[in-house]
Amino acid sequence: MKPGGRTVFTSAAFHGRVALVTGAYRGLGRAAAERLHELGASVAVNVRDEARAMEVAAALGERALAVAGDLAVDGVPEAIVRRTIERFGRLDIIVNNAALARPTRFPALGAEEFRLAMEVNVTAPFLITKAALGAMQAQGYGRVINVSSSAGRTVSTLGGAHYTASKAALLGLTRASAKELGAFGITVNAICPGMIDTELTRETADEALLARLAAAYPVPRLGTAEEVAELICFIASESAGYITGASFDITGGDLMM
Repeated sequence: MKPGGRTVFTSAAFHGRVALVTGAYRGLGRAAAERLHELGASVAVNVRDEARAMEVAAALGERALAVAGDLAVDGVPEAIVRRTIERFGRLDIIVNNAALARPTRFPALGAEEFRLAMEVNVTAPFLITKAALGAMQAQGYGRVINVSSSAGRTVSTLGGAHYTASKAALLGLTRASAKELGAFGITVNAICPGMIDTELTRETADEALLARLAAAYPVPRLGTAEEVAELICFIASESAGYITGASFDITGGDLMM
């Protein structure tokens, strides 16, 4: 399979399923939303800005819903879950992808920015999952995919200490919620992407640095958002029903542990 190529999912693999993807305007979230929709799911897309959320939903087409809102604002995580269930009648898959990923170095990092990273990267996934719990329990089925990072397993190359700390905390939340929710038919897993070729990556590092980093990986290139989306779809599928509490590295071999 070429970089970013497709797997053997059938075109109706997620027919009848409903997914909520946060941070869906671009990058990994956009790729995941597009792929889930392509495979038959109804998809609610969360973007902080309403116009951009509407733009993504319109681009996806039928079975897409815009659920705009800033996840750091009180009540918004719960509201986007409620709107999704009101529109589609159920919620099967959550992709907690939205993140604050700033490169602020430790000497310049203040408490407000640190707390904001924790709010977006950890608290919001907790609140979204919590808000969906009743519907998923009633269904006896749920898939929660938390988008962490290789930073959560080691330390970030480009992001600040608050990014690393929050992504590590998200892995802890993944394990703890998986342990408690498995009895209800709900699996909770995390993915840990390494250096992926997204708009955010290229805004944070120049071409020369990215080329130098990629050349040192066992698979000497950047990953693609489409490859990450394929991994998300597998974890979200019925085939992954006996996998929970796991953290999947997708790093080109940069991290091996």
